[in-house]
Amino acid sequence: MRALLFVTFLVVAGPALSETVTLSPVMLPEWKAVYGRIETKETIPARARIGGTIRSLSVSEGDTVTEGQEIAVVHDDKIEFQIAAYDAQISALKAQLETAETELKRGETLVERGVATVQRLDQLRTAVDVVRGQITATEAQRDISVQQATEGRVLAPAAGKVLTVPVTPGAVVLPGEPVATIGGGGFFLRLSVPERHATALAEGDAIRITTDSGENEGRIAKLYPQIDNGRVTADVEVAGLATAYVNARVLVELPVSEREALLVPVAAVLTRSGIDFVTVSEAEHEAERAVVTGETVVTDSAEMVEILSGLAAGDIVVTP
Repeated sequence: MRALLFVTFLVVAGPALSETVTLSPVMLPEWKAVYGRIETKETIPARARIGGTIRSLSVSEGDTVTEGQEIAVVHDDKIEFQIAAYDAQISALKAQLETAETELKRGETLVERGVATVQRLDQLRTAVDVVRGQITATEAQRDISVQQATEGRVLAPAAGKVLTVPVTPGAVVLPGEPVATIGGGGFFLRLSVPERHATALAEGDAIRITTDSGENEGRIAKLYPQIDNGRVTADVEVAGLATAYVNARVLVELPVSEREALLVPVAAVLTRSGIDFVTVSEAEHEAERAVVTGETVVTDSAEMVEILSGLAAGDIVVTP
């Protein structure tokens, strides 16, 4: 019984099957670490259309608004006085119109009796037309003032997040002065890359992003042709980008070039006493070589590790 158990143990502890891999150089991307900023695609100021005093302010930094939402009301006392003045002018002109129409009817009666001339009747008709024209012009000017009063409502130009609110209730603003800044159109990463790497970048290239939640991947959506202070600007689209803070910095790695590398399966590397060894097949026997490993690369077939030294192209690696 003891012999049977011993034989069984030897069978279980026997050597495992192995396979060989012939090393050949492969091209790996060379990554450049830079910092990108989380920005909104569109930054639009919500401007006051008239000057006056801010009567109410309904948003603050960080609020989410919809397009056309009222965010503030600007009030100008002079507009109300203008409307009251136009109302008084219209009342006076209407009284003049009544008098002119009465004179016109009297003139028509006198012309029928032969007392007044036709020339006098034409003058009365002209006076009525002039007063009516003055009333129409004054009412149009009044409508302009009423429209200016409605333009005191400051509306959100687009849907998005309120980034800045540089005013407070009671502050005086001028026409065209921004009341708030709206960031809309979604979020993206904006990169500033040294110009020496500009030729290595192209729209659609994949990039690696490192955040607090882990690694993510994005693609270059746009490369700007103008170089500013020795740097190229690029926009990167990233799915699931954290948008809690605008202009937050994120670590990004860009593929700026390619290099040759030797890759072996991770299972082929054996570590003993802090030294990495790889078994290679030489002639009719196997030998272990000490190697220096680099980064780990995940390919479509398996997880590979880069060999920096200790092996050469053409070596046959034995993989358990």
